[in-house]
Amino acid sequence: MTSSTTAAARGSSEAFKRDTVRPSFEDAPSPANENGVASAHVMPAARGLTVVIAVPTLDSGAADLGALDLVRILAGAGHHPIVVSSGGRLSPAVSTAGAEFICLDVASKNPLVIAGNSLALVRLIHARRCDVLHAHGRTAAWSALLASRITRVPLITSWYKGFREQNPIKRLYNGVMVSGERVVAISDQIAELIAERHRTPSDRIVVIPAVVDFDRFDPDRVSLERITAVRQEWGARKNTKIILVVGRMLRRKGHHIVVQAIRRLKAIGLKDFLCVFTGEDQGRSRYTGEIWDLILATDTTDLIRLAGAVTDVPAAFAAATVVVSAAIQPEGLQRAILEAQAMRNPVVVSDLAAGPDVVLAPPAVSEDRITGLRVASGNDRALAAALIRIFSMPEAARQSIGARGREWVLSQFNPATVTAQTLALYEEIAARRSSAVRR
Repeated sequence: MTSSTTAAARGSSEAFKRDTVRPSFEDAPSPANENGVASAHVMPAARGLTVVIAVPTLDSGAADLGALDLVRILAGAGHHPIVVSSGGRLSPAVSTAGAEFICLDVASKNPLVIAGNSLALVRLIHARRCDVLHAHGRTAAWSALLASRITRVPLITSWYKGFREQNPIKRLYNGVMVSGERVVAISDQIAELIAERHRTPSDRIVVIPAVVDFDRFDPDRVSLERITAVRQEWGARKNTKIILVVGRMLRRKGHHIVVQAIRRLKAIGLKDFLCVFTGEDQGRSRYTGEIWDLILATDTTDLIRLAGAVTDVPAAFAAATVVVSAAIQPEGLQRAILEAQAMRNPVVVSDLAAGPDVVLAPPAVSEDRITGLRVASGNDRALAAALIRIFSMPEAARQSIGARGREWVLSQFNPATVTAQTLALYEEIAARRSSAVRR
């Protein structure tokens, strides 16, 4: 895909903002928080839209958190979100954020269940006079697609990662994610992938990144006591450097690549460091078992901790020397990498874990602008070399990288910008529907 195509995909949301009149939130000043970033909440819209948000689960995945962010944005603008999901630990947060929650198994891949879900959505759309369907995830999108076709309510899909396409059947299954009037891509990397794989026109792709909670992920707000508590939980000594590996325990996240990189660091005599995996496996114990076997086989049990999910995530970042994602599939935009940079962490990512719109790294930018390092995916030797480079830097140099990282995400992923882009998309879709109804 050419750079011009990428620019077109990235600019689609800007085109919506130019072409759509939205005095309800553009003409009113947004209050700023103490970081100087405008609040995600805006003035209510003139007419609230009723939006059905279909998301398979409400746990800790990118789609789950993205759906929660969307609820906050829509409810804050005076719209009426209804979340349809099989549920999870975020279900109470969805209700607190201002949405109605309806439990429906839109996580099922069973065709009969999907058909039944579609009919349930049709009934819901008619009963609540819904204006828009927004699907986060493939199973939810299949249920929403049929409902959209029957009711003629516009469908939006949000695409968070690079799905595998090992065969034509999987490609067809994934293709539902480009069936809506608009496809929301979480990053330029995912926008490129959508256009390349599915020949989706760039004017149907809009790039809207994730929101970062800069108040929560502010290193100046994390006390030494919280950091010490996390380090003690991991068994880290006072001067031990921490390599923090983010992401759930899934093969595509590349934890096995990290283990091999740690083996290399140990082989050259590097010590006084600890590698901590903080992702939960959510019942997928097979891969976790493989990682344990690999740790034993590489004799790295003294250097690697499988900590599972941490309760104090900001403190975990504050305790880390460097944050790593070694993904071996396109990840699009990992919220944890943004949060790490917001916490002034240098990051090391694979070229599939984060694109240049997420992490500033050479050779795309000069050394005095980097927020981290990028290595080839699947290359444990390159990952080990990047970690050695981070460890060998003077503390002042690492701090400079971290400071640039926070400045970068503050400027690019702030709530006000994401809110404006999201509401512009909805206003555009609503205007198109109103025009079609009048005709």
